Amino acid sequence: MKENKLFFSPSIISCILLAVLTLSTQSSADNVSPANPVTPSTICKSTPYPTFCKSLLVPNSNSSSNVYDYGLFSVRKSLSTAQKFLSLIEKYLRRKRDLTITAVRALEDCKFLAELNIDYLMNSFLTVNGISSKTLPVFEADDVQTLLSGILTNTQTCVDGLQATASAWSVREGILSPLSNDTRLFSVSLALFTKAWVPKKKNKPSQSHPTAKHLTFQNGRLNLKMSAKNQEILNTVSNRRLLQINDNNQVLVSDIVIVNQNGTGNFTTVNDAVAAAPLNANSSSGYFLIYITAGVYEEYVSIAKKNKYLMMIGDGINQTIITGNHSFVDGWTTFNSSTFAVVGAGFVAVNITFRNTAGAIKHQAVAVRNGADLSSFYSCSFEAYQDTLYVHSLRQFYRECDIYGTVDFIFGNAAAVFQNCNLYPRMPMTNQFNAITAQGRTDPNQNTGISIHNCTIRPVDDLNSTSIQTYLGRPWKEFSRTVYMQSFIDGFINPLGWREWSGDFALNTSYYGEFNNTGPGSNTTGRVNWPGFHVINSTDAANFTVSTFLLGDDWLSDTGVPYAVGLL
Repeated sequence: MKENKLFFSPSIISCILLAVLTLSTQSSADNVSPANPVTPSTICKSTPYPTFCKSLLVPNSNSSSNVYDYGLFSVRKSLSTAQKFLSLIEKYLRRKRDLTITAVRALEDCKFLAELNIDYLMNSFLTVNGISSKTLPVFEADDVQTLLSGILTNTQTCVDGLQATASAWSVREGILSPLSNDTRLFSVSLALFTKAWVPKKKNKPSQSHPTAKHLTFQNGRLNLKMSAKNQEILNTVSNRRLLQINDNNQVLVSDIVIVNQNGTGNFTTVNDAVAAAPLNANSSSGYFLIYITAGVYEEYVSIAKKNKYLMMIGDGINQTIITGNHSFVDGWTTFNSSTFAVVGAGFVAVNITFRNTAGAIKHQAVAVRNGADLSSFYSCSFEAYQDTLYVHSLRQFYRECDIYGTVDFIFGNAAAVFQNCNLYPRMPMTNQFNAITAQGRTDPNQNTGISIHNCTIRPVDDLNSTSIQTYLGRPWKEFSRTVYMQSFIDGFINPLGWREWSGDFALNTSYYGEFNNTGPGSNTTGRVNWPGFHVINSTDAANFTVSTFLLGDDWLSDTGVPYAVGLL
């Protein structure tokens, strides 16, 4: 199980920065190419913004500077810049009485995302600054690349929210300009880190990761050395098709609480149970398990960044239901329209339906927004129309889930793998079409994308008899990346497969792949002829499997969620 990322308050950050700014950043690796001295002009050619990169690095270079030196400097500079941006957002929010509610909500999103960026950058800086050599183990390199990718995603989300807020023109003008330079800086940091520390191939290490020893799932039943009361609860839960994994795998649980609307449990609401969870739990302590009995829970639930290693288990799809109806039309940002939002690392959900009932007429209305690293959903259902499931950022896994929606109903910029899931396009509004995915990768060095593996794509019954056009996806952002592998695609999918976002935007820079799919909609002979579309082979497809794309062998076995490591 992955260790927790650290959380830092602004005051602690300032102290740490003051202490580390004077540390030497000279390379000690003699025979590694990135350790060789290099000029800013040369190294900046490998970044998306060479001119900006050169202006950033030239005043801080010397004859012995190498890629590691430049990479560390850019991450440190990014941290300082993120702090300044947070101060700018807070300045605007102090004048929120002069702003509309939609503008305030967009700014509050930006503040939330800026705080996450500071955490991510501090963790990234401590990793690259604290190593004794200039190489990183594959998992640590992936951790930092994930965080730096997430910083760009968070920044873009702030931009999107402000741009969608028509009434906040003056706010947008004061924020978007500095954000433009911030984005370039974050992109340069990601590029230099990737150049210096990220292995070209994610080869799995030979050593195995230690497993926990307190809770074992054997033949679908739970065996836990806890109190008799908790053991009885867990035995009851285990009879409901839960985490059925190999006998040798083990899952550690620290405590369990019950949510029951009739008052017989520990809590009557999901939010009250979440509030009782320990903060900043260490992975070695195990999951705080919240068992949610059958019922319709009309709540907006948010799992904060401090709520780490939470596990929620319900009584089954359409039995335990968490529901809300926030939407873009009713004044919520897309980011904050979600019924259920999670940021805390290591989150696991099982046997729950997440629903947004706003309807197609309300446009963007998210059922679940997931920005939790190393998170997984097993045997869950996500139900809405436009923008159902927001796979926002970081690393995520979905197994045997049902996802219903219309326009862009799986969207975002996480590294997300969907395995053995059912994707159900449904009836949109008049004059709309369906796009199953809208992936939001904005930078070529982000390790993000949507991988749909061994899934089934069928229409909901009311869509099957109509002429509504349905596509596998469209490029939301410039480097959009989505693959369908070994999945069943029904015949209702438009033969082109993929649809433009706007004109020729991202048709050259996106990456769309299909590999060994079946069903009447899987024929690729009539697909789009974009440079970004590929019928891929097994070698390319392997890059988007659980083992390679998510490095899932290092953490998924500790969740109890079943998974296939590679291609079938």
